[in-house]
Amino acid sequence: MTDSEPRWRRLEPDERREQILACAARLFGERPYAEVSTSDIAAAAGVARGLINHYFGTKRQLYLAVLRRTVTIPPAALVVVTDGPLEEKVRVAVDWFLTLVTRQGRTWLVATAPEGLGSDPEVEEILVEAERRSAARVLEALGVKVDSVHAETVNALVRAFGGMVKAAGREWLLRGVLDREQVQALLTRTLVTLIEDVFPEVSGT
Repeated sequence: MTDSEPRWRRLEPDERREQILACAARLFGERPYAEVSTSDIAAAAGVARGLINHYFGTKRQLYLAVLRRTVTIPPAALVVVTDGPLEEKVRVAVDWFLTLVTRQGRTWLVATAPEGLGSDPEVEEILVEAERRSAARVLEALGVKVDSVHAETVNALVRAFGGMVKAAGREWLLRGVLDREQVQALLTRTLVTLIEDVFPEVSGT
């Protein structure tokens, strides 16, 4: 921001909401939930605290909005993958996802191990729904067709793969034991094997 740019630049409601979400995500990623106040978020976003209440309600509701967005694979994933061999499509999809995770940084780590609210049924519900929706988007992006009889089983298998994604991400971003290339290889080969070998076995095709 330059000296001549006003701090309170007028934004459209959607832009302002996104600005608040982005600032909240950064702060929740940097500090424990209990140590982040709505005043902190308002100051970081350059808005009045009342505007946070207007768009999100309480700090908890804002936290849940950040959590939901961070752990759900966005619709943009559907246009990343182009036609080609399955392994190449998976490689592109995994690379895109790892870039997204890199951009989110500690916010992703916190969201995938959300300890800020303790044992919370609403958080658990958000995570389960995010995993289900993300699994469906992975299958759609890769062009994997599943009959209705086995749809829930296949979605569950992709959700189980999502557990590996989280574990591998923590070994890379948090512990530094794996590097990005190793995580890329692990996730690509595992997902290809899941689709080519495991799906047919569980569906009998």
